[in-house]
Amino acid sequence: MSNLHNFHIQLELVTPLRHGGLVLVQTTDFFYPLVDDPYMMGKIACANVLSDLYAMGVTECDNMLMLLGVSTKMTEKERDVVIPLIMRGFKDSALEAGTTVTGGQTVVNPWCTIGGVASTVAQPNEYIVPDNAVVGDVLVLTKPLGTQVAVNAHQWLDQPERWNRIKLVVSEEDVRKAYHRAMDSMARLNRIASRLMHKYNAHGATDVTGFGLLGHAQTLASHQKNEVSFVIHNLPVIAKMAAVAKACGNMFQLLQGHSAETSGGLLICLPREQAAAYCKDIEKQEGYQAWIIGIVEKGNRTARIIDKPRVIEVPAKE
Repeated sequence: MSNLHNFHIQLELVTPLRHGGLVLVQTTDFFYPLVDDPYMMGKIACANVLSDLYAMGVTECDNMLMLLGVSTKMTEKERDVVIPLIMRGFKDSALEAGTTVTGGQTVVNPWCTIGGVASTVAQPNEYIVPDNAVVGDVLVLTKPLGTQVAVNAHQWLDQPERWNRIKLVVSEEDVRKAYHRAMDSMARLNRIASRLMHKYNAHGATDVTGFGLLGHAQTLASHQKNEVSFVIHNLPVIAKMAAVAKACGNMFQLLQGHSAETSGGLLICLPREQAAAYCKDIEKQEGYQAWIIGIVEKGNRTARIIDKPRVIEVPAKE
């Protein structure tokens, strides 16, 4: 099931409105369950929908809708327990973001899906167009990588033939800790990261989700006005997950930057002299680290990860 969340439907639009200088910033996303806690799944889904707004530096969301697919395979009892929990998680996350869910759509179909729509009417100074990176900028990442690996490893605890492949490099305890770290990370809003983009003069950002770190870095690089390229040197990864990914052959492509993340962090281009202060500030406000992972150099709007990137082991959140 969890491999399916590579299949992200994601769209973000900035539409000029008829009314003097305002734009509508709107994003939508939905995906399949990937954790076994319905409440957390709702929170993750909502954080994931909002993430695109935050990547644009938009910190206020005016309205949210919830999109819910209820599976025909659920018994009535399962439905009555699971669905309200998912909805409550989504709603609580929206409240944390300072917005409300005013409606949406629920359908009954073979798959359980959860997602939504987030909309904001903004003035030009409220959003950051992600195309102003300059040579000498640095790249900052605000959440660790490895969520897909952690979620899969956790599912494999019950699948002996899978578990036997990775148990040489990781303990059950490691896997449970990584899973909780991943769940905690995915449910966290990128709102503070977004607010600080304004304070520290970010030149653009993207959120890191289904196409992995490198996929999103390449997309961001391709939209730059200047002739620049992104080079990534450091990969902050949830503890032990790099080893698990290696033990699985090249299934996840984690160190190559292709492992899908769900509700990942923001990848931000910041002026070099502001980046350390940004990381310090976010840690002070959130209690979570951010990392300088690369640089912006002269180039032809591409992104790459160096041959032997430094893996930063990000400890499990106790």
